[in-house]
Amino acid sequence: MTDTAVTLSPNAARRINAIGQTEGRPLMLRVAVDGGGCSGFQYRFDLVETVEADDLKIERDGAAALVDVISMALLKGSEIDFVDELAGAEFRVRNPNAKSSCGCGVSFSI
Repeated sequence: MTDTAVTLSPNAARRINAIGQTEGRPLMLRVAVDGGGCSGFQYRFDLVETVEADDLKIERDGAAALVDVISMALLKGSEIDFVDELAGAEFRVRNPNAKSSCGCGVSFSI
């Protein structure tokens, strides 16, 4: 693994596996970066069953996340995590490239 790799945390892997078990089918977490949000870019999370031709697959403990090639350029060195806090439970990206982010943590600037 290099410092430019995107990783999946143990918490995120557990959550993806749990969702797949609940749904009764294998699911993968698609993470993408879209233009917009209050800081310039925003993260998008979707649960999917299929891999697209330009996806890079990140695996851990039987779980998988997918990132398209364009989004990968903005996510180098990031960790995809799942947090369960008093304010709510959600997938998050810990992105070392983000220079600033909004209060909700969904949008960021580079």
